Amino acid sequence: MIYRSKAPLRIGLAGGGTDVSPYSDQFGGAILNATVSLFAYANIEPIQEQKIIVEALDRKETENFVYASTLPIDGKLDLLKGVYNRIQKDFGMPAQGFRLSTAVDAPAGSGLGTSSTLVVAIIGAFVEMLKLPLGDYDIAHLAYQVEREDLQLAGGKQDQYAAMFGGVNFMEFYEGDKVIVNPLRIRPQYLHELENNLVLYFTANSRESAAIIKEQVKNVNTKNEKSIEAMHQLKEQARMMKEALLKGKLDEFGEILDFGFQQKRKMAHNISNDRIEQIYEAAKKAGATGGKISGAGGGGFMIFYCPGNTHHAVIDELNKFGGQVKNYTFTKYGLTTWSV
Repeated sequence: MIYRSKAPLRIGLAGGGTDVSPYSDQFGGAILNATVSLFAYANIEPIQEQKIIVEALDRKETENFVYASTLPIDGKLDLLKGVYNRIQKDFGMPAQGFRLSTAVDAPAGSGLGTSSTLVVAIIGAFVEMLKLPLGDYDIAHLAYQVEREDLQLAGGKQDQYAAMFGGVNFMEFYEGDKVIVNPLRIRPQYLHELENNLVLYFTANSRESAAIIKEQVKNVNTKNEKSIEAMHQLKEQARMMKEALLKGKLDEFGEILDFGFQQKRKMAHNISNDRIEQIYEAAKKAGATGGKISGAGGGGFMIFYCPGNTHHAVIDELNKFGGQVKNYTFTKYGLTTWSV
């Protein structure tokens, strides 16, 4: 028997960064995001030997261990081992060897929530295997605990919930790790038009988000007024974009993205850089009305809103920078698990 799962990556559309503590604890955060047809996959296959094999197939990394209830967290495949350790701690597992293998459709540091989505997928495979009685919010919160508490990885809360729930969601974040996911009922023609006009571009540079997020946290703790006001504006941006999307006012979409891009720069250093600025300006000159950096910033994916038929000209311009335009569709569903 093989236990499988997959969970979708997400595009952050508005409000990015307001899901990170302590901002979300003190002021409440709000984010609009949408999952896309790029996935993280996890597979668990029981084996006869008393061994645990963990492997990232896309990165060609493998580790082997004699069966134990705790695996070492040492910088190698820690997401896989961290989930296993937490599952053992909270639920226990039969003393049987297994192979845990994973893969992701986008590189780490791409800004699409790859790490958190992978953790959700791995938990999903264990839930499928052990028949754990966990609901959607339970799995998302457990993924958050593995990353932020057990592994001490800097970051926010949106990615785990996007991967779990799927679709287009307006999310609210409050003190005490309280999260409310509001799925949006958007007319199909609005969603089709957004999908047609929104270009997803990989800058060919992955980035380490931890330093950016740590500076953002520091700015809140030290009451940096410029940074905090920018986060307030990004939270408002999420509400503006939600309304525009629900009402089909897609002509406002680019301007709302552009407003957010201006605010995002103020949250921390290194969110933008010279190359990102050059790409952004070139896309706007070619017809995009706005765009953003996906995730914490510094590199990875960018998105651009290209009204009418301008996306062809924008793509031609983006191709000059050596990155890659990624084809995608929006997805309706989050984590999916099955066994064969």
